[in-house]
Order: sequence, then structure tokens, then C-alpha cells
Amino acid sequence: MSSPSEKIDLPDPDSMESSDVVIYDGQCNFCRAQVQRLHRLDLSGRLTFLSLHDDRVNDRYPDLQYEDLMQQMYVVDQNGDAHGGSEAVRYLSRRLPLLWPAVPILHLPGTASLWRWLYQQVAKRRYRLAGKSCDGDTCSIHLR
Repeated sequence: MSSPSEKIDLPDPDSMESSDVVIYDGQCNFCRAQVQRLHRLDLSGRLTFLSLHDDRVNDRYPDLQYEDLMQQMYVVDQNGDAHGGSEAVRYLSRRLPLLWPAVPILHLPGTASLWRWLYQQVAKRRYRLAGKSCDGDTCSIHLR
């Protein structure tokens, strides 16, 4: 098994058309580490990954705005529906068997707004909380 710091080649959407696409900040070390963990949890190979900085994101998903993509991870499902932030986490908890133990708490009726708030709080502080850094100045928008 690889260590969290070891780079893993992530499946590309062009290699698997019938997959859910995880869109993340590919210039952020913290974000890259999280999608590598997510890839390891995807035992059935249902996910592919695309950096929000890849030109294909704008071409394929013109409704997703760059500012929104910089604030949260998105999963675009096979139907073309985009799930962002905590809704993406909740969606993935239903798709990946290794995340099924989290389903009861993530989908407890009336808790969606709590999960949205928690996701936003972690996302805003993720660089400080995890002690991770970014390439160049890509974290500067989050450290203000």
C-alpha cells in the first residue's frame, strides 16, 4: 500500500467515459492528497479525476464557475448533475462501498445545512488545519 505522500496516477475522464468525475484543485497539495485518498477508496473504479485548472473543465462543464470550483470540490455524475462541497461528500458516501458506514450520519434528516456549514469551515481552513502547502501562491486566496 502506498503512503499518503506518494503520488498516485489518477484515472482520467478521457479513459473512462461512463464515470463520475471529481473536479478538484490540482495545484493544491492538500487537495491532491485528498483525491488520492478518495481514489484508494474507489475499489470499483467508478471515479475519474480532473483538475479545475484543466481546460477540459470549462469545455465540458461551462455551468461550473471557476470561483465556485476554487471554493469546493465537485463531483459530476454520469447524468451530468454537479454535486459540490458537502453534497459531493454525501453523494460519494452512497457511491463508494468503503464510505457506506458514514451514510447514516451524513444523511440524517435535517442535517444537510450542518454538513454544508462544516464543509465550508474546513475548506476555509484546510491549509492551516492540515499543515499542507500549495504550489506557488495558489493558497493565498484561502489564507487571507
